[in-house]
Amino acid sequence: MNADVARAQPTHRENAQHTTRADHFTIRLSATPRGARLARRLAAEQLDGWGWPYDTEAHHTATLLVAELAANAVRHGRVKGRDFRLTLTLYRDDDPAALRIELTDPRTDRRPPTPGTLPPASPETESGRGLLLVDALASHWGTTCADPYTKTVWCEVVLG
Repeated sequence: MNADVARAQPTHRENAQHTTRADHFTIRLSATPRGARLARRLAAEQLDGWGWPYDTEAHHTATLLVAELAANAVRHGRVKGRDFRLTLTLYRDDDPAALRIELTDPRTDRRPPTPGTLPPASPETESGRGLLLVDALASHWGTTCADPYTKTVWCEVVLG
């Protein structure tokens, strides 16, 4: 697999409030429903390995956020023949600990609404609630385009 686990200093501008060292996990996955399911499973396993067991609320919340963002990357960010990337960054030494979840896909032309501008979901539709869950469960979230070829939808959640 294309996984990378490392311990290093934060590198993103949005992480400026984090002053501690961080644990990182990154993997590229196929932009398919199977890839999205695998993203959730690998995130669950990584969180357990980092000390947030499967049966904790923080684990459930974080894996739900990964699942929603991965599903969006597959559904709205897919380009045939291109993967998406999952990156988890654990700020263990923050008080309380925080997890940053990033899903990077190749569709820079399809950006989600900005935080605070999400329209309410229609009761008649079966989809369209993923970012509403992210907005409700994450401490903050957003979208960045660091280069002209990819966009990253990210969120942070307090693990406690």
